[in-house]
Amino acid sequence: MSQKLIAGANAPLPTDNISIRILSQSSIDCAAYRLTTQGKVRGDGDMIFYGQTSSDDNSVSFRGHDSDGFFDINLSSQPANIDKIALAFSSAQTLAQIGDVDIQVLQGSQVLMTCQLSSAGRNEKAIILAECYRRQGNWKFRFIAQGFEGGLKPLSEHFGVEIADEAPVPAAAINTSKPAQANAANSPPPIPASSINLSKITLTKNQSSINLKKRDDFGKISVNLDWNQRPNTDKAAPKKGLLGDLFKQHGASGIDLDVGAMIHLKNGEKTLIQALGNRFGSLQSAPYVCLRADDRTGQVSGGEWLDINGQQWAQIEEVFIFAFIYEGAPNWAQTDGVVTVHVPEQPPIETRLTEGAGNLPMCAIARLVNQQGSINVERINQYFKGHQEMDKAFNWGFSWKRGRK
Repeated sequence: MSQKLIAGANAPLPTDNISIRILSQSSIDCAAYRLTTQGKVRGDGDMIFYGQTSSDDNSVSFRGHDSDGFFDINLSSQPANIDKIALAFSSAQTLAQIGDVDIQVLQGSQVLMTCQLSSAGRNEKAIILAECYRRQGNWKFRFIAQGFEGGLKPLSEHFGVEIADEAPVPAAAINTSKPAQANAANSPPPIPASSINLSKITLTKNQSSINLKKRDDFGKISVNLDWNQRPNTDKAAPKKGLLGDLFKQHGASGIDLDVGAMIHLKNGEKTLIQALGNRFGSLQSAPYVCLRADDRTGQVSGGEWLDINGQQWAQIEEVFIFAFIYEGAPNWAQTDGVVTVHVPEQPPIETRLTEGAGNLPMCAIARLVNQQGSINVERINQYFKGHQEMDKAFNWGFSWKRGRK
């Protein structure tokens, strides 16, 4: 049976791998900070957040969704001069507007501890939730629930992360922001302080596009479709399957949510990429777009991914990104889906799937258009009965027939 902690309470942790799950009723930006005995980070590599999802040695990492996220921590691998790991979040809304936030400490699938941050009367927009800390050679967990004035920037600076000041992002172009990248095992040492960037571009009805200026090589562009796999009926339970028990009432084990793309090359060729029909594409040859292996179980965290070879962007006219509910009851509002475009040396660009009619299973999400060598990322967020109706609306001209995976 799990132990329930109140604010200020602590409990011992196992000395190996743990996960700390943070569940909220609205989107929040979670972050972890590895701190020395002085209460400061050693450098940017000790901060883990949506723009840098792993520490410089990969012993702390973030996965999941911005309303259901996990920090995976290997306690035994923490450097000797790391005294604690602080966990926090920030939001544009106050805690009272967000609602209660739940925290779970897990070892594998076993819930060791639970904490609930009550939202009643709380007007802070940033909260230091908890910390893992060393005590006499062992690790312990403390529930803190301390409010903090300001957002993610002053919160990070409180822990010694130097944040570069940023000019307002123009609607038509962006090329000055440079987010820190998660380091692989063979990467160079952490980048100097003051280079970390907390930008995240959200495309909305009011700002529906962003332009990334022309360059010779955009690198590997990755498009992620993620969704909230947590059943609304039991937000304290571990995730099992795609939306889990929420859709048992519809007679289905869950929803199989798939991402795909239609690609138009400069030479006039048009190609379809999707798991249906095993059309996974290729990065090294036309169409220079590849779908990573389809998750047919609905149990893999992190959603589904499309990769684009940015070295070959000059060969591409347009990449049109869509998603559809292959099996299960179509309910986009419950999926809380979000698509994020990751371009090296640029802030993440996201658009949320929040406007879908419940009975329309196909969503035209966004398109990346080659505009004289630049990348224009355009939000679409329109919903259709199926592939054929979406194709007709955007004049792609494919011939469609029913198929199965």
